[in-house]
Amino acid sequence: MSPIHAVQAVLYLVVFVFFVALIVRFVFDWIQYFSRDWRPRGAVLVFAEGAYSATDPAVKALRRLLPPVPLGAMRLDLAFPVLMIATVILLGILSPFG
Repeated sequence: MSPIHAVQAVLYLVVFVFFVALIVRFVFDWIQYFSRDWRPRGAVLVFAEGAYSATDPAVKALRRLLPPVPLGAMRLDLAFPVLMIATVILLGILSPFG
């Protein structure tokens, strides 16, 4: 394995783990949306904290560049979907099978 392929494999793994953290964050956001009084406890809290800690810097940075779009009385936050799409594109670029 050449050094370039090794770096590509490591980058792919890092981006993949970030993508999994984004999915975990998405699931926890929807759970809290539908069950407002639910709060994670124990191991689930540690898992949620890890996902939010890993993804918060990227989401917050993208929110500064792409502020929520006002739609009447509500605001549409496009930072998370844009970050998810960018991560999928990056995974496709770094894919060792492509």
